[in-house]
Amino acid sequence: MLAAIGVGSVEELFGVIPSEMQLQRPLELPRPLGELGLTQHIEQLGNRNASARDKVCFLGGGSYDHFVPAAVDALASRGEFFTSYTPYQPEVSQGNLQAMFEYQSLVCELTGMDVSNASLYDGGSAAVEAVLMAMRATRRHGRVVVPASVHPEYRQILRTYLAALDTELVTVDTPGGTVDIEALAAAVNADTACVLMQQPNFFGALEDAAAAAEVVHHAGALLVSAFDPISLGLIKRPGDVGVDIVVAEGQCLGTPMSYGGPYLGMMACKEAFVRRLPGRIAGQTVDRRGKRCWVLTLQTREQHIRREKATSNICTNQGLLALRATVYLSLLGPQGLREVANLCLQKSRYAARRLTETARLEPAFDVPTFKEFVIRDTAGRVDELLRYALEAGYFAGVPLARWYPDLADCFLVTVTEKRTKDEIDGLVTCLSAAPNS
Repeated sequence: MLAAIGVGSVEELFGVIPSEMQLQRPLELPRPLGELGLTQHIEQLGNRNASARDKVCFLGGGSYDHFVPAAVDALASRGEFFTSYTPYQPEVSQGNLQAMFEYQSLVCELTGMDVSNASLYDGGSAAVEAVLMAMRATRRHGRVVVPASVHPEYRQILRTYLAALDTELVTVDTPGGTVDIEALAAAVNADTACVLMQQPNFFGALEDAAAAAEVVHHAGALLVSAFDPISLGLIKRPGDVGVDIVVAEGQCLGTPMSYGGPYLGMMACKEAFVRRLPGRIAGQTVDRRGKRCWVLTLQTREQHIRREKATSNICTNQGLLALRATVYLSLLGPQGLREVANLCLQKSRYAARRLTETARLEPAFDVPTFKEFVIRDTAGRVDELLRYALEAGYFAGVPLARWYPDLADCFLVTVTEKRTKDEIDGLVTCLSAAPNS
């Protein structure tokens, strides 16, 4: 900057200020903070004006309290993106097309897959679209297999879609927190179109995706994996362990929690299935003058092609949420994503250890986890325990009874990079002090 304005040093830059008006001592500044630490510090100062304490969030199960850098909001709120109309039409602007192309490129690099679409509605509907896509690709419609460790709401959406089809939905129990490969193999037969797994699964546990892929492919079926994008900062990419189609809820990539949406459905696959991919794909080419430009390469919705040939009737593109994910991933890069993932892992491990040191809490499963884990309340009073924590200022976790009756005494705890040691210790102290009867 000094060179650009033709000044040799900072001292020369400020030399126009009379010496008697210059501060003659170093500034008494606190230690430097990163954006996350500075944001938390400012929030702490702002909370002094609040009449009630903000709740500390340990909720998860598909929607997560991850840190969103300020640049994501700044860029995504620009008018050319924020107010852009129908980003799925042929007349979409070059800027939006390039943003879609960059998003697709990042998703492919993140997942290890060959091609990505330009986004879907959310993780649940993306999972169902992937299953329908697998049925078209394999020409099998008899059976779809899904472990009970897959998000229960994803399974409910899938059950709704398949209700009108002559397709059997087989659920494989996961009493140990992850699917047993032998039980999975027993459920897969010659009529099976695909297996839908989640990695890490709904309980936060890591599945053996490579072993599952071997079983599924041996039967001539496809493996669909719903993944946590943040986890790929540490664990192997789906494309590297034999997954055929991947889907995800992209909310964790730069979109704050917001009463259930709008969120971002991510989807990518191997190149062999590109013609079966729902939604749309933006591609890069050159114009008649040889200048780089972007086009809608594939758009297989019923508005653009014959209805009987359409692979999906998806309409509005979640382009703005995809843009947020693009900005977030571009800002973090591979090393930044790895650091976020590692913080989630280490902090969740600390929280799990501290919580299970209390008298009434114990781990529900003995399996490796990433940022979520299931805690059992030995007193069997989960609702009262979580209500007590809420009154003390903590969203302590998600009760599992509504989906898993056999886990009625359990709740799911999530720890992201935003949670501090003081907040984790505070939750432990709170739950330790809760009435036992």
